[in-house]
Amino acid sequence: MHVMPLLLLIAGSAAVAGAARRTPVPAPLLLVAAGLIVSYVPWVPEYTLDPHVVLPLLLPPLLYTAATDSSYLDLRAQIRPVALLSVGYVLFATLVVGWVAYVLVPDLSLTAALVLGAVVAPPDAVAATAVARRVGLPSRVTTILQGESLVNDATAITAYKVALAAAVGEGATWAGGIGEFLLAALGGVGVGLVLMVPIHWMRTHLKEALVQNSLSLLTPFFAYAVAEQLHASGVLAVVVVALYLGHRNWEVDFATRLQEEAVWKMVAFILESAVFALIGLQLPVILKGLGEYEGASAAWYAVALFAVVVVTRFAWVYPATFLPRLLSARIREREENPTWKGSFVIGWAGMRGVVSLAIAFSIPLTAHGGEDFDGRNMILFLTFTTVIGTLVVQGLTLPPLIRVLKLPGRDQQAETLAEANAQAQASRAAERRLEELLSDERNTLPPPLADRLRTVLERRRNAVWERLGQVNTVTGETADDTYRRLSREMISAERGVFVKLRDGRHIDDEMLRTLLRRLDLEEAAAFREAA
Repeated sequence: MHVMPLLLLIAGSAAVAGAARRTPVPAPLLLVAAGLIVSYVPWVPEYTLDPHVVLPLLLPPLLYTAATDSSYLDLRAQIRPVALLSVGYVLFATLVVGWVAYVLVPDLSLTAALVLGAVVAPPDAVAATAVARRVGLPSRVTTILQGESLVNDATAITAYKVALAAAVGEGATWAGGIGEFLLAALGGVGVGLVLMVPIHWMRTHLKEALVQNSLSLLTPFFAYAVAEQLHASGVLAVVVVALYLGHRNWEVDFATRLQEEAVWKMVAFILESAVFALIGLQLPVILKGLGEYEGASAAWYAVALFAVVVVTRFAWVYPATFLPRLLSARIREREENPTWKGSFVIGWAGMRGVVSLAIAFSIPLTAHGGEDFDGRNMILFLTFTTVIGTLVVQGLTLPPLIRVLKLPGRDQQAETLAEANAQAQASRAAERRLEELLSDERNTLPPPLADRLRTVLERRRNAVWERLGQVNTVTGETADDTYRRLSREMISAERGVFVKLRDGRHIDDEMLRTLLRRLDLEEAAAFREAA
């Protein structure tokens, strides 16, 4: 891809994603729709998904951001449902969807149909995270969906490789397939376990935030490349490393954390936007290769396969949710009782995404012996329609479905109370430490400075409790909100004076940047963005 088309893709997708934030429609859907429309504008270049770009260059950072934002402890608590979905469901969907496609589509061999099944089996990590973040799902449901989407790509890619080997005539066997799956899974986890400790050690011992964040940007690509070089799962290697680094992120200095959060938010925003736009832009490429399947028959196959994909997920989710509880008293004692509503949302939240398309595009043009690969164009078409169908139908209906089901969201009051209690305990520990330090003559401070330390600590402790208190009857603000607003107004007034002094040549630009950075840090401390 040339530079100008790439820049147009990034700029256009970022603009659409930014506009989507002002609408009730989820950004992924607007991006896909924009891609579909723009793909038929005459001067727009043809964007073809290159699996050699998507899988090693786009997938690792997207998985890394999703995994570092996840909770290792929550995922460990939900390991059984996550494993049943990310491994069991993907293999089940591969077999069921593959068999139905074999029966439904003429001239599609069983092995080629299983390739299709593996391609469309995994729900997308980016889509799942975007939807969960937008609709405010309960924490348990969000954890299960995020955990599934982090691991299922590894299962699907391995199943695809086994089915593809059989389809192209390389003599794949069940034993060989199981061996390859175990090698990929255990190898990927092993690579992640080996890399995570030294990478974390470097993060905690490097002193420059810029160097630390350069390491952070390289980490997902390095972990993925090492694992793939060893014929292991790069997906699992990235996820293991990211979960560990996210869990131990508190050990990194504050400057690195602040910078890292901003950098990865920007990277995730650009990549997610471009990925969904790319999905829509594939329509001309897909239709161009469809050939003899054009017409009503291809549309019928697409609708039927979409329905099978949706039904197959429900056919797995409900038994996988309730059967273990019926069969095991230990599970009933240790885990909270799932509801049919939560399971329905998990079943409906099965959007497919760019990984499925990238895998489909990696299908070779020719099979063993130089013959054309049987059904490649139909597999690409059905993958595309399934991705679009799940994103549009399920993505659009999921928010109203949650409202209709009255699925309880996160308990904001309880979470704020827990935050206030945690802050109170931390403040008491800080007060004791401060008094210990001030009692040492080496730490003697003038009374105003010592009082300032105590005031800052008291302010931090009271801020959370104030969110639980009454609001201003005139403005509707809590005392904490009013404090933040007034603080920002004062800082804005100071900033204006500094700029005027610079413009009047009373201070130079270097001093202005120093003073503005000080104000920026004070504003960041006074105002925490609620997003």
